[in-house]
Amino acid sequence: MTLARAEIVVDLAAIRHNVTTLAERVAPALMMTVVKADGYGHGMVEVARAAREAGAPWLGVATPDEALALRAAGDVGRLLCWLSLPGEAVAPLLEADVDVTAYDVVELAAVVDAARATGRTARLQLKVDTGLHRGGSTVADWPALVAAARAAEVDGLVRVTGVWSHFAAAEDPDHPANDAQEQVFRAALAAAEEAGLAPEVRHLANSAAALLRSSARFDLVRCGIASYGIDPAPDVPDGPDATPEGPKPGLVPAMTVQAPLVLVKALAPGDGVSYGHTWTADRATTVGLVPLGYGDGVPRHAAAGVGSDAAAEVLVDGRRRPVRGRVCMDQLMVDLDGDTPPAGTAAVLFGPGGQGEPTALDWARACGTIDYEIVTRVGARPRRRYVDGAAPVASVVASGATTGATSASTVGGPA
Repeated sequence: MTLARAEIVVDLAAIRHNVTTLAERVAPALMMTVVKADGYGHGMVEVARAAREAGAPWLGVATPDEALALRAAGDVGRLLCWLSLPGEAVAPLLEADVDVTAYDVVELAAVVDAARATGRTARLQLKVDTGLHRGGSTVADWPALVAAARAAEVDGLVRVTGVWSHFAAAEDPDHPANDAQEQVFRAALAAAEEAGLAPEVRHLANSAAALLRSSARFDLVRCGIASYGIDPAPDVPDGPDATPEGPKPGLVPAMTVQAPLVLVKALAPGDGVSYGHTWTADRATTVGLVPLGYGDGVPRHAAAGVGSDAAAEVLVDGRRRPVRGRVCMDQLMVDLDGDTPPAGTAAVLFGPGGQGEPTALDWARACGTIDYEIVTRVGARPRRRYVDGAAPVASVVASGATTGATSASTVGGPA
């Protein structure tokens, strides 16, 4: 049987479960599933469809290209876009019924011009910077922005559908920035109301705040990483008394990354592995070649002594095996400790963790980063295979083994 190359298996049932679970947690606030960055590496169109099927009334994307790609795929629900570049065309977004965001009066003017040009009333959301000091209006400029937005509303050119902001440290419930930002946001809402605005939705909470800070849920929460089954606050303990909000809900990681072993070879003591020989065998052992590398989004510094003191691990033949030597562009090596599994044996980089495989968080900690980055960056070359229900981990990876799967080329509108 011809072996398949590396693949990302995405469980759409897990996405639906997570969206439903999160929606129940935050009710009566509404749920926005964030599908930017190609659905955090999971596939934007397919994830969007699953989220809509689970009842998500809103989707969120960063760029106009992402928003328009969703519309081209058939999505017709409420959709917020928040990161346009200066001079980027706004009219196509208005024509596609996308809610757009303005950070200042210059962006607002561009939206107003597009509304005049298209003859459509723009659905506009205003973002205020409450302390992240990234995108959004400064507090000093906020009164002028809400006044200008209200004037555009009176002229029938825009409808202000939302006011929002973003936390800097919601994953740390005790961080003083959380209280400070929420206070600034409430003041910004009051200023908007005084200017005559009555936004449909007010939203501040990201995934971590949606789970850990009920006071910040307002009318809508934006759940990105949690929608994919990844704990947005892994350092916050779980349990009935862990947080004022109670135990964290049961989320299911949706992504598994696996590839077949290409070969197994024996090493003698003193043999070095990969570029620079950053790891040398201190005993007779065996190593396995996995056809995934930094060209596929695997962090180059995943081995001990390269980026951290601990090595990332890969599940092979029922055991976790440490990465040895530098990760290459197309491949990496794992220490098999004398075992000789046959070529074609599945090597699972990470998955839900329920069958002994490492998780994205395990890889993140070994690489000195966050699990957001691990799942988002993987996928430059591996195909995606979609399943609807738990996918077996560490099964033989072979071409044709796609029962119950949707090919990566499948497109269609989210329901």
